Amino acid sequence: MSRIWNIISATVCAALLLASGACGATNNSARGAQDGTIAVTASINQWGTLAKELGGDLVKVNSIINSTNAEAHDYEPTTADVKRLCTATVAIVNGADYDSWALKAATNGKGTIVNAAQAGGKKAGDNPHVWFSAKVRTKTADAITAAYRKAMPGKADEFEKLNRHWHAREAELEERIAKTKEATKGMSYGATESVAHYLADDLGMVDRTPTGYTRAVANDSEPTPGDITQFVKALKTKRITMLILNPQEANDMTKQLTDTAKQADVPVVDISEQMPGEYDSLLDWMSALVNAIGHTS
Repeated sequence: MSRIWNIISATVCAALLLASGACGATNNSARGAQDGTIAVTASINQWGTLAKELGGDLVKVNSIINSTNAEAHDYEPTTADVKRLCTATVAIVNGADYDSWALKAATNGKGTIVNAAQAGGKKAGDNPHVWFSAKVRTKTADAITAAYRKAMPGKADEFEKLNRHWHAREAELEERIAKTKEATKGMSYGATESVAHYLADDLGMVDRTPTGYTRAVANDSEPTPGDITQFVKALKTKRITMLILNPQEANDMTKQLTDTAKQADVPVVDISEQMPGEYDSLLDWMSALVNAIGHTS
Protein backbone atom coordinates (compact mmCIF):
# COMPACT_ATOMS: atom_id res chain seq x y z
CA MET A 1 0.00 0.00 0.00
CA SER A 2 2.86 2.35 0.88
CA ARG A 3 4.51 1.71 -2.50
CA ILE A 4 1.24 2.42 -4.34
CA TRP A 5 0.82 5.67 -2.40
CA ASN A 6 4.38 6.70 -3.29
CA ILE A 7 3.63 6.20 -6.97
CA ILE A 8 0.34 8.12 -6.80
CA SER A 9 1.91 10.98 -4.87
CA ALA A 10 4.89 11.22 -7.20
CA THR A 11 2.66 11.14 -10.28
CA VAL A 12 0.33 13.86 -9.01
CA CYS A 13 3.21 16.08 -7.93
CA ALA A 14 5.13 15.58 -11.18
CA ALA A 15 2.10 16.63 -13.21
CA LEU A 16 1.52 19.69 -11.05
CA LEU A 17 5.14 20.78 -11.09
CA LEU A 18 5.34 20.33 -14.87
CA ALA A 19 2.32 22.58 -15.24
CA SER A 20 3.77 25.21 -12.90
CA GLY A 21 7.06 25.07 -14.77
CA ALA A 22 5.28 25.82 -18.02
CA CYS A 23 3.86 28.92 -16.36
CA GLY A 24 7.33 30.16 -15.46
CA ALA A 25 7.70 29.13 -11.81
CA THR A 26 11.40 28.35 -11.60
CA ASN A 27 12.28 28.67 -7.91
CA ASN A 28 10.83 28.45 -4.44
CA SER A 29 10.35 32.17 -3.90
CA ALA A 30 8.38 32.40 -7.14
CA ARG A 31 6.06 29.62 -6.08
CA GLY A 32 4.28 31.43 -3.28
CA ALA A 33 0.62 32.39 -3.14
CA GLN A 34 -0.71 34.60 -5.90
CA ASP A 35 -0.95 37.61 -3.58
CA GLY A 36 2.81 37.60 -2.95
CA THR A 37 2.74 35.78 0.36
CA ILE A 38 4.53 32.49 1.03
CA ALA A 39 2.32 29.46 0.41
CA VAL A 40 2.53 27.21 3.45
CA THR A 41 0.85 23.85 3.97
CA ALA A 42 0.94 21.97 7.27
CA SER A 43 -0.24 18.41 7.73
CA ILE A 44 -1.89 19.24 11.09
CA ASN A 45 -3.21 22.44 12.61
CA GLN A 46 -0.87 22.25 15.60
CA TRP A 47 1.98 23.20 13.27
CA GLY A 48 -0.22 25.26 10.97
CA THR A 49 -1.14 27.70 13.73
CA LEU A 50 2.52 27.99 14.71
CA ALA A 51 3.41 28.67 11.07
CA LYS A 52 0.86 31.49 10.96
CA GLU A 53 2.19 33.12 14.13
CA LEU A 54 5.73 33.03 12.77
CA GLY A 55 4.77 34.41 9.35
CA GLY A 56 2.04 36.93 10.07
CA ASP A 57 0.72 38.69 6.99
CA LEU A 58 3.67 37.45 4.94
CA VAL A 59 2.35 33.90 4.73
CA LYS A 60 -0.79 32.10 3.68
CA VAL A 61 -1.17 28.93 5.73
CA ASN A 62 -3.56 26.04 5.38
CA SER A 63 -3.68 22.91 7.52
CA ILE A 64 -4.94 19.63 6.10
CA ILE A 65 -6.14 18.20 9.43
CA ASN A 66 -7.73 20.93 11.50
CA SER A 67 -10.27 19.33 13.81
CA THR A 68 -10.62 16.60 16.41
CA ASN A 69 -12.84 14.66 14.00
CA ALA A 70 -9.76 13.28 12.23
CA GLU A 71 -6.32 12.09 13.21
CA ALA A 72 -3.15 11.88 11.18
CA HIS A 73 -2.29 8.24 11.94
CA ASP A 74 -4.91 6.80 9.61
CA TYR A 75 -5.80 9.84 7.51
CA GLU A 76 -6.35 9.18 3.82
CA PRO A 77 -5.26 12.28 1.86
CA THR A 78 -7.16 13.47 -1.17
CA THR A 79 -5.64 14.56 -4.45
CA ALA A 80 -6.24 18.15 -3.31
CA ASP A 81 -4.23 17.47 -0.14
CA VAL A 82 -1.35 16.11 -2.20
CA LYS A 83 -1.50 19.16 -4.44
CA ARG A 84 -1.29 21.55 -1.50
CA LEU A 85 1.70 19.74 -0.03
CA CYS A 86 3.75 19.29 -3.17
CA THR A 87 3.17 22.81 -4.51
CA ALA A 88 3.74 24.61 -1.19
CA THR A 89 6.75 26.86 -0.88
CA VAL A 90 7.04 25.60 2.69
CA ALA A 91 5.55 22.24 3.73
CA ILE A 92 5.41 21.42 7.44
CA VAL A 93 5.03 17.82 8.54
CA ASN A 94 5.10 16.26 11.99
CA GLY A 95 7.39 13.34 11.18
CA ALA A 96 8.29 10.35 13.40
CA ASP A 97 5.99 8.21 11.21
CA TYR A 98 2.95 10.18 12.40
CA ASP A 99 1.98 11.56 8.99
CA SER A 100 4.03 9.59 6.48
CA TRP A 101 1.51 10.43 3.75
CA ALA A 102 2.32 14.13 4.16
CA LEU A 103 6.07 13.65 4.12
CA LYS A 104 5.85 11.54 0.96
CA ALA A 105 3.78 14.16 -0.83
CA ALA A 106 6.00 17.04 0.29
CA THR A 107 9.16 15.16 -0.71
CA ASN A 108 7.84 14.88 -4.26
CA GLY A 109 7.49 18.67 -4.43
CA LYS A 110 10.20 21.31 -4.65
CA GLY A 111 9.42 23.40 -1.58
CA THR A 112 11.30 23.51 1.71
CA ILE A 113 10.18 20.78 4.12
CA VAL A 114 10.12 21.40 7.85
CA ASN A 115 9.96 18.10 9.71
CA ALA A 116 9.05 18.92 13.32
CA ALA A 117 10.16 15.63 14.84
CA GLN A 118 13.45 15.73 12.99
CA ALA A 119 14.05 19.36 13.99
CA GLY A 120 13.53 18.38 17.63
CA GLY A 121 15.80 15.33 17.51
CA LYS A 122 13.02 12.73 17.40
CA LYS A 123 12.90 9.78 15.04
CA ALA A 124 10.66 6.96 13.87
CA GLY A 125 9.79 4.78 16.85
CA ASP A 126 9.76 7.68 19.30
CA ASN A 127 6.45 8.96 20.67
CA PRO A 128 5.18 10.94 17.65
CA HIS A 129 3.05 13.51 19.52
CA VAL A 130 5.98 15.90 19.52
CA TRP A 131 4.03 19.19 19.65
CA PHE A 132 3.59 18.53 23.39
CA SER A 133 7.37 18.90 23.84
CA ALA A 134 8.77 22.35 24.67
CA LYS A 135 12.08 21.45 23.03
CA VAL A 136 10.46 20.30 19.79
CA ARG A 137 8.21 23.37 19.62
CA THR A 138 11.18 25.74 19.89
CA LYS A 139 13.32 23.84 17.40
CA THR A 140 10.44 23.63 14.94
CA ALA A 141 9.71 27.36 15.29
CA ASP A 142 13.31 28.17 14.38
CA ALA A 143 13.22 25.75 11.44
CA ILE A 144 10.06 27.40 10.12
CA THR A 145 11.60 30.86 10.43
CA ALA A 146 14.67 29.67 8.55
CA ALA A 147 12.42 28.33 5.76
CA TYR A 148 10.62 31.68 5.56
CA ARG A 149 13.88 33.60 5.34
CA LYS A 150 14.98 31.33 2.53
CA ALA A 151 11.73 31.83 0.64
CA MET A 152 11.57 35.61 1.18
CA PRO A 153 15.05 36.88 2.13
CA GLY A 154 14.02 40.52 1.76
CA LYS A 155 11.75 40.13 4.79
CA ALA A 156 14.28 38.35 7.00
CA ASP A 157 14.17 41.05 9.69
CA GLU A 158 10.39 40.82 9.95
CA PHE A 159 10.55 37.05 10.29
CA GLU A 160 13.18 37.35 13.02
CA LYS A 161 10.98 39.83 14.90
CA LEU A 162 8.01 37.45 14.74
CA ASN A 163 10.27 34.62 15.88
CA ARG A 164 11.45 36.58 18.92
CA HIS A 165 7.87 37.44 19.82
CA TRP A 166 6.88 33.77 19.62
CA HIS A 167 9.87 32.70 21.73
CA ALA A 168 8.83 35.20 24.40
CA ARG A 169 5.39 33.57 24.52
CA GLU A 170 6.93 30.09 24.65
CA ALA A 171 9.17 31.26 27.51
CA GLU A 172 6.07 32.40 29.42
CA LEU A 173 4.52 28.96 28.89
CA GLU A 174 7.68 27.24 30.10
CA GLU A 175 7.68 29.45 33.20
CA ARG A 176 4.10 28.32 33.85
CA ILE A 177 5.17 24.70 33.34
CA ALA A 178 8.05 25.16 35.80
CA LYS A 179 5.70 26.70 38.37
CA THR A 180 3.11 23.93 37.92
CA LYS A 181 5.87 21.32 38.17
CA GLU A 182 6.35 22.31 41.81
CA ALA A 183 3.00 20.60 42.45
CA THR A 184 3.08 17.87 39.80
CA LYS A 185 6.65 16.57 40.09
CA GLY A 186 6.48 12.90 41.03
CA MET A 187 2.70 12.73 40.55
CA SER A 188 1.63 9.45 38.96
CA TYR A 189 -0.71 9.26 35.99
CA GLY A 190 -2.21 6.73 33.65
CA ALA A 191 -3.22 7.48 30.06
CA THR A 192 -5.77 5.87 27.78
CA GLU A 193 -3.33 6.86 24.99
CA SER A 194 0.16 8.30 25.31
CA VAL A 195 -0.67 11.51 23.47
CA ALA A 196 0.54 13.86 26.25
CA HIS A 197 3.72 11.97 27.13
CA TYR A 198 6.07 14.90 26.49
CA LEU A 199 3.95 17.43 28.38
CA ALA A 200 3.66 15.10 31.37
CA ASP A 201 7.42 14.58 31.22
CA ASP A 202 8.03 18.35 31.17
CA LEU A 203 5.81 18.54 34.28
CA GLY A 204 7.87 15.90 36.06
CA MET A 205 5.01 13.41 36.21
CA VAL A 206 5.47 9.63 36.42
CA ASP A 207 3.72 7.38 33.90
CA ARG A 208 2.24 4.33 35.62
CA THR A 209 0.06 3.17 32.76
CA PRO A 210 0.43 -0.63 32.66
CA THR A 211 3.13 -1.52 30.14
CA GLY A 212 1.04 -4.14 28.36
CA TYR A 213 -1.83 -1.68 27.94
CA THR A 214 0.47 1.02 26.54
CA ARG A 215 2.10 -1.40 24.13
CA ALA A 216 -1.22 -2.74 22.86
CA VAL A 217 -2.72 0.72 22.25
CA ALA A 218 0.46 1.91 20.52
CA ASN A 219 0.21 -1.07 18.15
CA ASP A 220 -3.51 -0.48 17.45
CA SER A 221 -4.42 -3.75 19.15
CA GLU A 222 -6.75 -4.55 22.03
CA PRO A 223 -5.28 -4.63 25.56
CA THR A 224 -5.74 -8.00 27.23
CA PRO A 225 -8.25 -8.47 30.07
CA GLY A 226 -5.22 -8.70 32.35
CA ASP A 227 -3.98 -5.30 31.17
CA ILE A 228 -7.37 -3.74 31.90
CA THR A 229 -7.57 -5.41 35.32
CA GLN A 230 -4.12 -4.07 36.19
CA PHE A 231 -5.13 -0.55 35.07
CA VAL A 232 -8.37 -0.66 37.07
CA LYS A 233 -6.54 -1.88 40.19
CA ALA A 234 -3.97 0.92 39.90
CA LEU A 235 -6.80 3.48 39.80
CA LYS A 236 -8.70 1.95 42.72
CA THR A 237 -5.61 1.80 44.92
CA LYS A 238 -4.48 5.32 43.91
CA ARG A 239 -1.22 4.00 42.49
CA ILE A 240 -2.38 6.16 39.57
CA THR A 241 -3.50 9.56 40.87
CA MET A 242 -4.56 11.16 37.58
CA LEU A 243 -6.13 9.69 34.46
CA ILE A 244 -5.45 11.35 31.11
CA LEU A 245 -8.17 10.58 28.58
CA ASN A 246 -7.98 11.09 24.82
CA PRO A 247 -11.65 11.87 24.04
CA GLN A 248 -11.05 11.25 20.33
CA GLU A 249 -10.69 7.54 21.06
CA ALA A 250 -13.44 7.06 23.63
CA ASN A 251 -14.97 3.56 23.73
CA ASP A 252 -16.36 1.03 26.20
CA MET A 253 -12.89 0.26 27.50
CA THR A 254 -11.99 3.89 28.19
CA LYS A 255 -15.43 4.40 29.75
CA GLN A 256 -14.69 1.60 32.18
CA LEU A 257 -11.42 3.31 33.11
CA THR A 258 -12.96 6.77 33.51
CA ASP A 259 -15.85 5.38 35.54
CA THR A 260 -13.37 3.61 37.81
CA ALA A 261 -11.32 6.80 38.18
CA LYS A 262 -14.37 8.85 39.15
CA GLN A 263 -15.50 6.26 41.69
CA ALA A 264 -12.01 6.31 43.21
CA ASP A 265 -11.89 10.15 43.21
CA VAL A 266 -9.02 10.12 40.72
CA PRO A 267 -9.22 13.26 38.56
CA VAL A 268 -9.70 12.80 34.81
CA VAL A 269 -8.11 15.30 32.40
CA ASP A 270 -9.21 15.30 28.75
CA ILE A 271 -6.31 15.78 26.31
CA SER A 272 -7.16 15.19 22.68
CA GLU A 273 -4.66 14.23 20.02
CA GLN A 274 -5.61 17.03 17.62
CA MET A 275 -5.95 20.64 18.70
CA PRO A 276 -9.60 21.52 19.46
CA GLY A 277 -11.26 24.09 17.22
CA GLU A 278 -11.67 26.70 19.97
CA TYR A 279 -7.92 27.34 19.91
CA ASP A 280 -6.11 29.21 17.16
CA SER A 281 -2.69 29.00 18.82
CA LEU A 282 -0.65 25.96 19.80
CA LEU A 283 0.69 27.81 22.83
CA ASP A 284 -2.79 28.81 24.01
CA TRP A 285 -3.82 25.17 23.88
CA MET A 286 -0.70 24.03 25.76
CA SER A 287 -1.28 26.73 28.37
CA ALA A 288 -4.88 25.59 28.89
CA LEU A 289 -3.72 21.98 29.35
CA VAL A 290 -1.06 22.98 31.88
CA ASN A 291 -3.71 24.88 33.81
CA ALA A 292 -6.10 21.91 33.69
CA ILE A 293 -3.44 19.54 35.03
CA GLY A 294 -2.31 22.05 37.64
CA HIS A 295 -5.83 22.58 38.97
CA THR A 296 -6.29 18.86 39.60
CA SER A 297 -2.94 18.27 41.26
